Formats: sequence, C-alpha cells, structure tokens
Amino acid sequence: MEYRVFDKKIIVRIDRGEEICEQLKAVCEREGIALASVSAIGAVGKFTVGVFSPESKAYSSNSYAGDYEIVSLLGTVTRMDGKLYSHLHMSAGDGSGKVFGGHLNSAVVSATCEMVIDVIEGSVGRKFSKEIGLNLLEF
Repeated sequence: MEYRVFDKKIIVRIDRGEEICEQLKAVCEREGIALASVSAIGAVGKFTVGVFSPESKAYSSNSYAGDYEIVSLLGTVTRMDGKLYSHLHMSAGDGSGKVFGGHLNSAVVSATCEMVIDVIEGSVGRKFSKEIGLNLLEF
C-alpha cells in the first residue's frame, strides 16, 4: 500500500493480496484521522459482506471468491471509545454482471484498489444503541 496526502484528501493505492479494511485502518492511524468519508474502486478476489437484521439485531454474512470488480465502496471513519471505527459498505460485480454487496467485513485485493479518504475536521463518536443493536453516530 502506498498513499499521498493532498490537503484534506488522501489518495491510497492498496495492492494485490492486501486487505482493504486493514489498510484503511493503517493509513488513518498513521495520519491521526478522527473523522472522514471513504470511497474506492478496484478489484477483489475474495470478500465478505453482511446484512443487518433489525429484528434479530444481528448480521448475516456472505463470502465470495473469484474475479470481482468493486462497483462501489463507501463509508465513514469515526472513533468509538478512542479507537478508530470504520463503517464501510461495498458492492462488487462478477464476470456475468451479477452484483453482491452489503456491510464490508473484509476484502482482499486481486489487482488494485484506488481509495480516496476525504478527511473532515472535527470528530464524531459512536455509541451502542440497545434499541437498534448497532453502534450509532453520537454527536
């Protein structure tokens, strides 16, 4: 992984074999980022995404392996209990045009991933909501 900082934006290249969530965390920790929005495109060879059920207050996960293009990867970086907290969603398409997606748990790059981290001044925390079952933004 390599990256360059341009004022409030960071352009990141995540390389083959690297895990996207881990690399995002590494950049944010090195740069001391407390709040940001994230977007990316690229290709992955395996990924796991989840879908949250408000009724059960739990995620179900689906894992995929093969050749997939990232159609969209969007999310936020905040802090919870003083630690980095990323919340990412990704959709990826296969060779026949089928797209799969959800809450990103992990994704390993197969060719490259181009990420833009848009740093926002300030901070927003997270707090667990018993009612919803998720870590919600706390202002």
